[in-house]
Amino acid sequence: MEYSQDMKNRLKRLEGQVRGVLRMMEEGNHCKDVVTQLSAIRSATDRAIGFIVAKNLESCIREAGEEGKNAEDAIQEAVNMLVKSR
Repeated sequence: MEYSQDMKNRLKRLEGQVRGVLRMMEEGNHCKDVVTQLSAIRSATDRAIGFIVAKNLESCIREAGEEGKNAEDAIQEAVNMLVKSR
C-alpha cells in the first residue's frame, strides 16, 4: 500500500503534538494539562488508525472486484486490524 500525503501529514501533526507535550513536561506544566494533551494525542492516533485502515480496505475491495474475487477476506483483515489496535 502506498501511503498518501494526507496520511503522512496526520502523523506529522501527531509528532508535533508529542513534542509539545514533552515541552510542557520540561516546563513543569500542570499534570492535568499534560494528561489533557496526551488524551488528545490518543484520540488523534485512533483517528489516524481508522483512516489508514479504511483507505487500505477501500483499496483491497477495489482490487478484489477487479480480480473477480470476494472482498470478505479484506473486510475481515480490516476488522482484525481495528480490534488489535484497541
